[in-house]
Amino acid sequence: MSSPLRSIRHLHRYREIVSVFLKHGFGFVFGQLGPKQHPLRRVFHRPARVPPSPPPEGLAAHFRQALEELGPTFVKFGQILSTRPDLLPPPYIAELSKLQDTVPPTPWESIQEVLGQELGHAPEEVFATIDPAPLAAASLAQVHAATLADGEEVVIKVQRPNILGTISTDLEILAALARALQATALGRVYDFVAIAEDFAFTLRNELDYHREGRNADRFRTNFAGVPYLYIPGVYWEFCTRRVLVLERIWGIKIDDLQALDAAGYDRHRVALHSARIIIKEVLEDGFFHADPHPGNFVVMPGEVIGAMDFGMVGHLRERDRLNLIRLYVEAVALDTAGIVDQLTRMGAAGSAVDRDGLARDIGRLLIKYHGLPLKDIRAREVAEEVMPIAFRYRLQLPPDLWLLGKTLAMMEGVGLHLDPDFDMFAVSEPFVRRLTWQLFMPRRAWGQALLRQGTEWGELLNAFPRVGNRLLDQIERGELFRRDVGEADRTIGALERLGRQVALSIVAAGLLIGLSVLIALTATNALVHWLAVIGAVALVGSGIWLLVSILRRA
Repeated sequence: MSSPLRSIRHLHRYREIVSVFLKHGFGFVFGQLGPKQHPLRRVFHRPARVPPSPPPEGLAAHFRQALEELGPTFVKFGQILSTRPDLLPPPYIAELSKLQDTVPPTPWESIQEVLGQELGHAPEEVFATIDPAPLAAASLAQVHAATLADGEEVVIKVQRPNILGTISTDLEILAALARALQATALGRVYDFVAIAEDFAFTLRNELDYHREGRNADRFRTNFAGVPYLYIPGVYWEFCTRRVLVLERIWGIKIDDLQALDAAGYDRHRVALHSARIIIKEVLEDGFFHADPHPGNFVVMPGEVIGAMDFGMVGHLRERDRLNLIRLYVEAVALDTAGIVDQLTRMGAAGSAVDRDGLARDIGRLLIKYHGLPLKDIRAREVAEEVMPIAFRYRLQLPPDLWLLGKTLAMMEGVGLHLDPDFDMFAVSEPFVRRLTWQLFMPRRAWGQALLRQGTEWGELLNAFPRVGNRLLDQIERGELFRRDVGEADRTIGALERLGRQVALSIVAAGLLIGLSVLIALTATNALVHWLAVIGAVALVGSGIWLLVSILRRA
């Protein structure tokens, strides 16, 4: 039987998970189980014929409490679910946003043992000093201050002992439960298996500190030359998959207004810098810090923002960023049908979606904000109003786009805390304008794509003479026409269509290859660039004229 019960060694944990959810009022879920899942009832001591009790009031709060009670894996699961308004209704999203990833610290002796295992030496032999009292303690790791032999101050992020085994067990159980739920009526609405797989991928990445170190290096590269963001260095010689050693940075917590004012920092500049950072990450780099709560940022002299904790990041492909800009353009034009069309092209709205209803609800939202100055629009408020629409119509955007929405709302919250007049839309406007312009401008990527397609057309043209010779040989031997009259007519018609298609293919290949050469070789010089564009336009016009001529003769 394909069920969680195949893993007897985890049976105690299965019962613990189910008993916690039953205690918090989720017994009604067993009413969704079909005949194939009846063994689950027996193992978890749930009678098969007793109707489940109705869900209690405040079920969303009970869901959060159950996740907190079940430990780090489920807390992380809840935090990730809080970024998915397409999966849960707004009350659940609001409750899961309250989840705190803080736990009592692990005793120093256990952390010391992990360090010794990972570094191959006693920690005292590697570091000049280590503070046994942690700077921070979370569900997966805790952080200790230390100094290197040369006196450099660092922080050591150490994974909690045995946490990997606990999480592996919980992930296996979640995957098994997801498969069981997929066979229920709820499985026709939610892809539980995909949700469990996405979560497992995200959490395993967060447990790999080599990956977190590479994330820090990538941010540093992306912001090279940007004076208002500081990324601490990574001491790779001391890093393993369970230990990360970073340069220690000093500053005032970004939400400590009293300390910022006492230090003479300009809070408006700090808010401006924080907004520019996230907008650059999202719209230019496609790689953003996805956990921007105030504890992960400090303000350093010169209103420079120092960033920490690079375990959770988001990725946006160029296509995702351009799709967001297209949605923005349609929203500004109040074109609800255009928004629905764009959501369909993005794969967010399925073919069965109620297009009229979705357009109507989006239209109401747009009308509410139409005509308001941008400084009076809050990203968090817009996100809270989008959530019910996303849940009602099951809009299936990529997880990173939902994560982006929460990230922007969090950064706006930081900015408003620093400066009540903070306007994220005004800060983002130059970036949006530049990306919108790119939608209509030829780019080097176009040339590269055309070169690849030109190569494929070239292969087709190379193959055509061989195919043509074989076809002529068959005609000379009379093999092609050894058919009845009707079939011969069809064959002649096919040959005529083939001839037209070949001619069209040659013209199309010439257009593609010409465009690829003109655009891919365009230099940075503006004059050369526009000459290339004008030449490409002329080539397209000539090709269209030739195509029309061929079609008229056909």
